[in-house]
Amino acid sequence: MQKLGGFKLPPFFNYPPYFTLQPVRDTREKQIQLWKDLILDFCKTQKIFVIGLEEEFPLFTNHGIERSLTHEAREAFLSALVSEEWMDKGHRKCLILWYRLQDWADILIQFAKNNGLEDGVVTVEEIRTGTESQGTDLHGIDRTILNRALKLLEQKGKLVVFKGTSTDDEGVKFSI
Repeated sequence: MQKLGGFKLPPFFNYPPYFTLQPVRDTREKQIQLWKDLILDFCKTQKIFVIGLEEEFPLFTNHGIERSLTHEAREAFLSALVSEEWMDKGHRKCLILWYRLQDWADILIQFAKNNGLEDGVVTVEEIRTGTESQGTDLHGIDRTILNRALKLLEQKGKLVVFKGTSTDDEGVKFSI
């Protein structure tokens, strides 16, 4: 089995037709599902939150079989992701959510409980990069995803976000 770093690639990754959008609807649907699962799994294990269509992305080229996805195929596969969201109107950068926003919100609540923050205050940056988040899915989380999960919890009355003078000193007060 071929690997990309420590990531195991599925057998279809070595099958040249899977690097070309398939014309038959049923085959294309299967192809899109396989690519969707591969992209989400790879992004989760590598902690990748944004994919640019114009940028080099390891999965879009297989040097072993000398195949690369076309721009059209890249856009089709990223558009098929249920949890994806284009970050720009030109569809050049895609935000990857391997968890739904509600799942990220649940992870935040569990983080607060695990660290005794039920009525405590922590900075957004501490959630993203602090020692308490090391070894969790929150460590290194994309700021856009974190802010959306925080907003969801704020709307539910589970926390309050305090704006600071810069993004580095924004605070979160949990009230679980």
